[in-house]
Amino acid sequence: MSGRDQVPPAQEGVHDAEEAPERAFFGRRKGKRLRDAQERRLAELLPALRVTVPSVGTLDPATLFPAVSDLREVWLEIGFGGGEHLAAQAAAHPDIGIIGAEPFVNGVVKLLRAVDEQGLRNVRIRDEDVTALLARLPDACLSRVYLLYPDPWPKRRQRKRRFVSEGSLAEIARVLKDGGVFRFASDIDDYAGWTLARAARCPDLAWTAARADDWRQPFPGWPGTRYEAKAIAAGRRPTYLEFARRARG
Repeated sequence: MSGRDQVPPAQEGVHDAEEAPERAFFGRRKGKRLRDAQERRLAELLPALRVTVPSVGTLDPATLFPAVSDLREVWLEIGFGGGEHLAAQAAAHPDIGIIGAEPFVNGVVKLLRAVDEQGLRNVRIRDEDVTALLARLPDACLSRVYLLYPDPWPKRRQRKRRFVSEGSLAEIARVLKDGGVFRFASDIDDYAGWTLARAARCPDLAWTAARADDWRQPFPGWPGTRYEAKAIAAGRRPTYLEFARRARG
């Protein structure tokens, strides 16, 4: 195979100036006007599911799921969009607690609908920027972290806004258990290359791909997303990257 066949394309600019160390949410918090049922779910369901970050100390994520008596693991999805991937994973793995972080209100209400209609008891929601949550999680507390189709901020001057940075990857590696995985998907080649380049500089993460199909094919048990379907229909081929947390010394 050629080098292009072996690794995702790392396009021009992946070594541009690194992002600012303080992460922040960029973008709208609310889009389309909410319907009455959505407003009711926000008022009635979200308070019980909301993840509140303590001002001091750490937050043990396992304590967020008292209704899951046989809790096996805790996962985190950063920026869950419409929530279809998170809801599918929660339904398929009722013994795994899943925290979804999404500051966009319209995405939150879509996930709340799935939680309500499917009776999902293993979902918790952080409806603010995920940075503060990551900072308060203890070391080695998560088994899996997802970042799926994040905003690519394609213009060069905007790239400092991308969530993936050396600092954010270090935080993700810190909260992952040994052998835990970070899964990233994007239909933007530049962002895939950007992520791969930064992960290569993270000593605690190892890219798990052994052949090209490992990053061309979706992750096992992948339910797909509406955004992904639109990207494929538009002719953009997604890239799926998985990195495993190396064993601590």
